[in-house]
Parts: sequence; structure tokens; C-alpha cells
Amino acid sequence: MANKNPYFDSSKSHHTRSGFRNPPGSPKSHRLSTELAREAAHFMGEFLRLAGQPHPFPPDHVIAEADALGEMLDMQDSHKLTWLGHASFIVHMGEQRIITDPFLGDYASPVPLRSLKRLVPPGIRAERLPSLDIILVSHNHYDHLDAVTLRKLARANPRAKVVVPLGLKPLLRKQGFRDITELDWYDSVCFDGVEITGLPAVHMSKRGIGDTNRTLWCGFAIKDHHKQVYFSGDTTYGQVFKAIGERVGPFDAALVPIGAYQPRSLAHNVHASPEEAIQIGLDIRARRLIAMHWGTIRLTTEPLLEPPQRFLADKRDVDKVVLRIGETCSF
Repeated sequence: MANKNPYFDSSKSHHTRSGFRNPPGSPKSHRLSTELAREAAHFMGEFLRLAGQPHPFPPDHVIAEADALGEMLDMQDSHKLTWLGHASFIVHMGEQRIITDPFLGDYASPVPLRSLKRLVPPGIRAERLPSLDIILVSHNHYDHLDAVTLRKLARANPRAKVVVPLGLKPLLRKQGFRDITELDWYDSVCFDGVEITGLPAVHMSKRGIGDTNRTLWCGFAIKDHHKQVYFSGDTTYGQVFKAIGERVGPFDAALVPIGAYQPRSLAHNVHASPEEAIQIGLDIRARRLIAMHWGTIRLTTEPLLEPPQRFLADKRDVDKVVLRIGETCSF
């Protein structure tokens, strides 16, 4: 078979001749079957039914934008982060401002579908964000790589450094960025005292037809001389997280995904449950776990308020934090 992966390295188990795959010991995908087709059809019917219902979030689930901006800028702490919703955070590492997976648009889809419309506004709109130094994009799914938001950020931050996994540089260049670095798992790059390391994740990539797993997916370690933060990107649980903890940990804070996990039969190999998110944090040796990937958009069928309830109810001995959208905390 011809090598369609220009990054192919036969010494790396996650490289294939046509793209990439998950680390050894990751959950397996189901084989195509009649039963799987029935489950998928039932999921779609239930998903579309739920998409037409009003969301259950309380009024204070999202802080007013002016208050969010004020809190972020006024907090006198050189290491802090602000949740903008879903997997989008602004992480302050000293003088550097870093944004993760900036999805601040209205739809997590290439066309405006009601079922994939944002349920609540972002903590701070793209137009109101302060200047950014580094932009991290973990993979190419529309709720993580939002072209509408990225084009706005490129115009407002023409000198920003962009870090992406292998294969995504052309797509980010199309959004208007020029300084783009691609990383393989465990590759690192350093900007003005902040080191960014690409880390394994258990997920997949797909943005169009026929491009499944052609580009890599990853998490990130964000480190300066004083603190280190883990950002998972999209992932489910797998054996690889213990290796990450041994090789890169410990972490002062871990941004872990707690939503989009039901039905488990379909989501088990791409999205972590709240309990698995906690296990990820324990494996990587994180001191504080901050919940993300919930409360912004419906992607699956679990009750929208269930993820943080299960996350906080877990009895394991680790500091767990659920922020309001727009809220800032130090780490």
C-alpha cells in the first residue's frame, strides 16, 4: 500500500501508512454490525429529540461578559485560568496568555445545524478577548477547531504562535495564521519561557469525507519555570495516561473532559466519563482537576447537568473544581 502519511515513522506505534491510531492499550472501536447500526439509529433519534428541548442550566451558569473580563484581568495571580466554555480556556503562565481549543462560535458544525448550536454564550466573545500569545488546537473536530473563531483570532493576534498536532498546519494557515508549529506526541516547543509539549490522547480525527485519522490528535502540557498545566483535548481513558504521568508529570492543574459520554456503547472509545476523567487526572499525577467539555453544547444524550454531579460526587481523594463559564481561578 502506498504511504499516504507524509509524517509516517515506522518506529512509532501510533503512525500508520495512511494516518494515525491510538496508543496501545486503548479501548477498541466496535465492528460494524446490525446491532451497532440499531444503537446508532436509536442514538440519533434520541439526540434529535433532546436537541429540541430547552437547556436546564441555571442563570449563573455563565457569568456576564463584563464581569468575566474584569475578574480575569483584575485577579493578581501570574498563574490563573479562565473557562470560556466547552474545552476553551485562557491559561495565564506569567506574562503569556494561552488559549486552548478556541470554540467561541455558534455552531459545532460546518453548516448551521440546530442540533449542534451552542446552548449558552461563551464566557468572553472572540471580539472581546485580550491579546493572545499562544493558541493551542488539539485536533480537527468542529467543537475544538472552530474556523469562525480562529479567523477572528488571527486578525486580532497576527503574531500569535499556534501549536497543533501533525497534519493541521495547512488548515490553520487557511484561517490566517503564519507562525504555526506541528507537534508529534512528546515533541516540545518553547516560546518566551513557556514550553508546550504534545501528549498522547485516545480519540480520533475527522473533519470531512474520507479523512478519518489522517491528522493527529493530542493533549498538551503547558509549563513554565514555576507551574505545569495539563490540557487533555478530547480523549477517553486508556493505559497511556500512567505513562504520561511517569514521563511528564506531575501537574499543578489538569483540564479534563467530563461530558459527551452516553451512550457508553458508542462513546466509550472517544470520550471519557466523569469517573474516567478523574482517573486520567490521578494517572498523570495532577494536584487539581478542572472540569471541561460540558455545559456548552449537546453532543450526546446524557442529562446536561449529570457530568458535574458525577464528577463532584466521586469519593477519590483529589481536588475537583467545576467552574462557571467565564469564571477565573488560580492554580
